[in-house]
Amino acid sequence: MSIKMAKPGTGGEKYVPYESREGKEAVVYFTRDLSPEGLKKIYDRVSEGLTGKIAIKLHTGEAEGPNIIPRPWVRALYEDRLPDATIVETNTYYIGSRYTTEEHRKTLETNGWTFCPVDIMDEDGVAALPVPGGKWFDEMHVGDHMLRYDSMLTLTHFKGHTMGGFGGSNKNLGIGCADGRIGKGEIHSDTGKQNQWDVDKERLMERITESTKATITHFAGHISYINVMRNMSVSCDCEGADAEPVVTPDIGIVASYDILAADQACIDLLYNLPGGGGKAMIDRVESRHGFRQLSYMKEMGMGCDRYQLVDIDHEDQVITAAKAVEGIDPKWVADPYNTFKGRNQV
Repeated sequence: MSIKMAKPGTGGEKYVPYESREGKEAVVYFTRDLSPEGLKKIYDRVSEGLTGKIAIKLHTGEAEGPNIIPRPWVRALYEDRLPDATIVETNTYYIGSRYTTEEHRKTLETNGWTFCPVDIMDEDGVAALPVPGGKWFDEMHVGDHMLRYDSMLTLTHFKGHTMGGFGGSNKNLGIGCADGRIGKGEIHSDTGKQNQWDVDKERLMERITESTKATITHFAGHISYINVMRNMSVSCDCEGADAEPVVTPDIGIVASYDILAADQACIDLLYNLPGGGGKAMIDRVESRHGFRQLSYMKEMGMGCDRYQLVDIDHEDQVITAAKAVEGIDPKWVADPYNTFKGRNQV
């Protein structure tokens, strides 16, 4: 284990409005088109640099989870844009249906991830990647198969999270690339012992972020981020069928070459939903001090929290987050099982 004792930052419960932020602007692409075509269209805006052997880092979900990105969408993207790519995952820290490689592969089949290769990156062991500038870690342990890939598409179902507040691109990489025994233990526990959960709030957000920095540094110039804002339960997809019902309206898809800008834009869209439509998600993030993911990414030099939001549905107009969610019904209610019912449509 390589955990250092450090003092966590503060303010993870406080949202910083756009006008209070400083620094450079990134570019974030946005579409309201929640469909296979919408996903392919926005992927085309962030595909430069995805060369060689490409990994798609996707949260494939616990067995029969209702809210994951629909398999038909991912299959369409894979077949039309990324026919030689591989979905990549790691085993879980907690005991469940993805705890061992054998159990994990059964769950992948149950959830319909059978149309392309899926690499469980920590199946054969771990690799240690440096964390430049880390105060908690000098290195992070990831599944060693990650070193087989030249590029990575971070394809994320944006949602809430029981401990992290929200799960965006940062959580998808920080937790999702760390191996299930050593790396995830380093993030979740001061002792590094399995199945201990003694790290939360700002300490947890900073450790997740440092883990992410190891991965994005490894793939520098060859990594992109897509966040799908659909079926956003306050629960993570790791809760599977036990996830809380979805009460937050669907919004669309964002994409960027900048990880901080992608996650920050999603938070801004939630705060701008009409009629308080984002309240459930906002309460979850604030109560877990999840905004520390964003502020620490900025401190770690991982991206920009200011951005131009490019509306690819309307001739690349630059719009505000408020404009992007204009007219969304705050009383919208999801069919929480429509995704899983369609699992065989692949």
